[in-house]
Amino acid sequence: MLTLLKYGGIKPGGHQLRRQVRRESFEPVDLFHAHIGGMDAFARGLKIAAAIRADGQLDKLLKERYSSWDSGVGAEIEGGKPASSRWKKYMLDKGEATPNKSGRQE
Repeated sequence: MLTLLKYGGIKPGGHQLRRQVRRESFEPVDLFHAHIGGMDAFARGLKIAAAIRADGQLDKLLKERYSSWDSGVGAEIEGGKPASSRWKKYMLDKGEATPNKSGRQE
């Protein structure tokens, strides 16, 4: 749902609301109720995604997590300047790698 909101909805590709019933549920009304449940879950997920975006904490965490790509060598690499010999020299000159920071994925 966050992705749908980020890119402005389900156009042009759409979204597949595919519901399946269990083997014991074989009457048409069962499939009808499965679709209603699916639409309810879709709507609830959309409300949650909107609240997550409004809060702004996820964007802040992502910006912090990938901040090394906003300047210096990270920005050069992301900008499409692939010169592997330059990066090799850079790392050898730098010496010890900077310790990793937690990605806060849990």
